[in-house]
Amino acid sequence: MSPVSGLQKLSLADEILGHLPLVDKTAVWGTLGTIRPHLSFEVEKDVQALLKAVSGKGVAYGTIIDLLTNRSNKQRQQIAEEFLDFTKQDLLKTLEAAVSGNLEGVIVGLLRPAAQYDAHEINVALKGLEGDTLIEILSTRTSQQIREILDFYKHDFHSDLEKDVASGTSDCFHDLLVALIKGNRERYPGVIDYVLIRQDTKALVGTGGSDPGSLDDSEWIRILTQRSHEHLNRVFRRYHEMTGFQIEEAMAKILQGKAQEAGLTLVSVLRNTPLYFATKLYQAVKGPVASPRTLARILISRSETDLLSIRAEFRKHYGISLYSFIRAETNGNYQAALLGLCRAEDL
Repeated sequence: MSPVSGLQKLSLADEILGHLPLVDKTAVWGTLGTIRPHLSFEVEKDVQALLKAVSGKGVAYGTIIDLLTNRSNKQRQQIAEEFLDFTKQDLLKTLEAAVSGNLEGVIVGLLRPAAQYDAHEINVALKGLEGDTLIEILSTRTSQQIREILDFYKHDFHSDLEKDVASGTSDCFHDLLVALIKGNRERYPGVIDYVLIRQDTKALVGTGGSDPGSLDDSEWIRILTQRSHEHLNRVFRRYHEMTGFQIEEAMAKILQGKAQEAGLTLVSVLRNTPLYFATKLYQAVKGPVASPRTLARILISRSETDLLSIRAEFRKHYGISLYSFIRAETNGNYQAALLGLCRAEDL
């Protein structure tokens, strides 16, 4: 095959992939994450290494961090199962007793199944009414992942997530969260539905023409929680063309408090998911209130999906690689764990 024909085929492939949602891109190319399954994975060998790391005179933090950040979540679960079989001890509890501080939060996040980790983060967010965290998790997980989160939430907290949302929130904020919990978002079929774009835009515009205050919040919730990200971005563009307003301006006029915060967060996620996470990572360190929990959650939860894309957006918008940023703003074993997840510089 000539270099020219090869480039033509690559260009065509890129064009086709450009019309696919991120989950489909990872299915074709492998992953846009930084953590891949370890190719020479030997579960028994890893168990012995972890056992040695916590049973000597001092905890071998480097061994623990290097091993856990070089295994996929599925492989970590296999290690935990083998550790329990071999030692009759729970690996998570063993490592929790061996580490502390911010590092402990990272280790816990790495060792829990992804859906269980999400369930615990949701539980904490509900107690603090962290609307952005709730929207972040519920709007970036697949329907299957949301079902798994609900199962872990019920098992670990002996409660129903939808009922807890109902008791802890109200009005539009409550309705939005419940709609996301239903997990009914459509997958992008690869075909642009211009009729549906017009219909959805008309529904968002409302009966008052170009007045953002006429937006029907029930219609807004239905459309923004059921349509694919790709479809919604086309609706947002058409809405702006028709009204002269960005969709965020409309929400700012009709929503208040937590509902407004949640709505704006959702649109930010829908517009550009990697950029949203890049911004959250920056704010978790440089914002008014630092949040090591947010920093760890994003790096862990996106490490096997799209952290490479997030790194690219971070470099583009902040003029520094995420790796260098973490290295400059953190220290010690906590830093080592975060850098292990980030993986490398972006030059």
